[in-house]
Amino acid sequence: MTALGLPDTIQACLFDLDGVVTKTAVVHAAAWKETFDAFLRGHEGQRPFDPVADYDEYVDGRPRADGVRAFLGSRGIQLPEGTPDDPPDAPTVHGLGNRKNELLLEKIRTDGVEAYEGTLRYLEAVLAHGLRTAIVSSSANCRDVLRSIGAEHFFDVRIDGVVAAERRLPGKPHPDTFLAAAHDLGVEPASAAVFEDALAGMDAGRAGRFGYVVGVDRVGQTDALYAHGADTVVKDLAELGGKE
Repeated sequence: MTALGLPDTIQACLFDLDGVVTKTAVVHAAAWKETFDAFLRGHEGQRPFDPVADYDEYVDGRPRADGVRAFLGSRGIQLPEGTPDDPPDAPTVHGLGNRKNELLLEKIRTDGVEAYEGTLRYLEAVLAHGLRTAIVSSSANCRDVLRSIGAEHFFDVRIDGVVAAERRLPGKPHPDTFLAAAHDLGVEPASAAVFEDALAGMDAGRAGRFGYVVGVDRVGQTDALYAHGADTVVKDLAELGGKE
């Protein structure tokens, strides 16, 4: 293993955003809960959205519309698809997803965004060691979030919700966004490491046959991260090293 805590065959590092670089996973969970709880009040007998269990299983790391479909499917509820331009009060998959995004942006504007300092230090070390980097996120707000914390310069490539839509790449747990990042960096998947906190991201790393998959456990789900394909699990990237 290198000083970065990675196999010496790794040439590039592919980082998820929410929960790995930024402390926004909890904000996403809160926005999803507010969105789904309001919706479920119109469906008798439905229990509220669980911001831990339901979030981890059905929406974390997935594109918004996929998260809506997965969660509602778990409750036996189907909605019309609608279109990506649906207003946030539309009773459609996209409408519900747009309501969540509206709430998320409100929370970010009100409370701001924080970065994980351990991740920023690790990114500095990764660049100092000459490895290439990509940010891989299902969020359409990825670039704005990176700019808000002054972290855009850390990444050679950005594959986010906007790029995925343009290229018609399916989101996590499919590996396509990570594979696109490796391709754009000019490396084979076997020479790239994936850094993820979401179970869907672990599944993507395993499905894409990446050289190393690092699970970042912010919420006490170490066993689940291993079960979904992590090669190692840390609570903070600082644990991997990065110092000579």
